[in-house]
Amino acid sequence: MNPIWAVALKEFQDGLRNRWFISITCIFALLAIGLSYYGSVASGQITAPSLSTTIASLSSLSVFIIPLIALLLCYDSFVGEQESGTLLLLLTYPVSHTQLLLGKFIGQGSIITLATVIGFGSAAILLGFSTDFASVLPAFALFILTASLLGLSFVGLAYIISLSVTEKSKAAGLALIIWLFFVLIFDLALLAILIGIEDGVTQQGLVQLMLFNPADLFRLINLAALDSGDVNGVLAVAINSDYSVSSLLLMMLAWVVSPLLLALFIFSRKSI
Repeated sequence: MNPIWAVALKEFQDGLRNRWFISITCIFALLAIGLSYYGSVASGQITAPSLSTTIASLSSLSVFIIPLIALLLCYDSFVGEQESGTLLLLLTYPVSHTQLLLGKFIGQGSIITLATVIGFGSAAILLGFSTDFASVLPAFALFILTASLLGLSFVGLAYIISLSVTEKSKAAGLALIIWLFFVLIFDLALLAILIGIEDGVTQQGLVQLMLFNPADLFRLINLAALDSGDVNGVLAVAINSDYSVSSLLLMMLAWVVSPLLLALFIFSRKSI
């Protein structure tokens, strides 16, 4: 068997044994179905809200949950095995640094991707039965694709953390800092810039700043086609940018590839 697929299969099986796959799928399904079916309960009705409101709500919540799950799943992928001595043992086998890292990425990335498809796909099916499949499926397909890319981008960031430290406790702390930065501090900084600069920031300039954050890219792609009334904060200014969905998706893909390449660079020069 190809070493990459052997490592990927091992990582996926470890995820199954540790109940990661089941846990993530249940979290995503409960979140998606809850917002899809009970999203209007605050108004005193139990009916499916509009597709626009559902996607906006899922995007706002998923941007906190998906990165956190990806970081928790992968922050100790290398430093944990280095502490236990299994990383050195793995490298004695005929497997290169590149094959080991790609195998881990495929295996752990598959857990997040499949959980995203199954969990959020259940909400798409539910909403499709209550409204119209023709309108629901394209919107949810884009949402699931970008949610998967968001998770994979933070898997790469988790690998960088795991390869840059020598203790799991430090990796856990850095993972929490990275999560807080991308999902909270970055947007607060953008708001401070919008308020603090006297002449303000142009819409194009704001969107260009948001490209440096995969979490904002994820929301930007999914909310760009929605009614601006469902969006508030920094994104309300940016959703009508000149960037097409395809160009934003390419930038999201770059956020998956770039951390992975940097992690490989660090791994190739790391002494075990």
